[in-house]
Amino acid sequence: MQADPDPRAPLVAFAGLTRIYGEGEAAVVALDAIDLTIARGEFTAFMGASGSGKSTAMNIMGCLDVPTRGSYRFAGVPVEALSRAERALLRRHYLGFVFQGFNLIPSLTAGENIGWPLEFSGLTRADAKRRTACVLERVGVPGREQRYPAELSGGEQQRVAIARAIATEPKLILADEPTGNLDSHTGRLILDLLRELNVEDGVTVVLVTHNMFAASYGDRTLELRDGRIVRDVASPQGTASARDT
Repeated sequence: MQADPDPRAPLVAFAGLTRIYGEGEAAVVALDAIDLTIARGEFTAFMGASGSGKSTAMNIMGCLDVPTRGSYRFAGVPVEALSRAERALLRRHYLGFVFQGFNLIPSLTAGENIGWPLEFSGLTRADAKRRTACVLERVGVPGREQRYPAELSGGEQQRVAIARAIATEPKLILADEPTGNLDSHTGRLILDLLRELNVEDGVTVVLVTHNMFAASYGDRTLELRDGRIVRDVASPQGTASARDT
């Protein structure tokens, strides 16, 4: 893998990308020859029913899976040509993940949930603590370093999860139903935070959601059906201002 991906290339580029699970009569086509480009700094929402292929697309973008056929390039790097170790390095340095279930380790404090991956990436413990404090303040939950996940509300847990995702300064945040376990008010606050990170910090965001309101936060919405993109539309004029009212 290149040490520094090409800043001129699209961040995400699928070309004829197909993912098939199983063989023969049991084969399932999860993605069917998809062509897709996501520009740097874009906020893209994926929608679709269960089994439409949106989670498979996110797993491939996140280097958790590889295509059966076709190509995935991340910042110009052909991901399918990378070894498993190289894909792990790409995830570690360029990608951040936010999940519906928060995925915080319950036996670790919020600070440890954020700081341990930073130390694993090569930061000293002191630098990891400083960065942890900065990202917790950035996402609106300063001073929570010593709290365990069970001592935090759902919204606070998701903010800690977002802090963990941005602590490595990723180029791309992949958010899989990040508001699914939250009430509508807290969910909106989380969506506001993701949009803020996108606009103010320039982080590219890909959001998987079943919620039309959540999808409206994106610059564009892609609808998948049976492994194909059936709709690709820009957000309506004025949607962004409507979110701020």
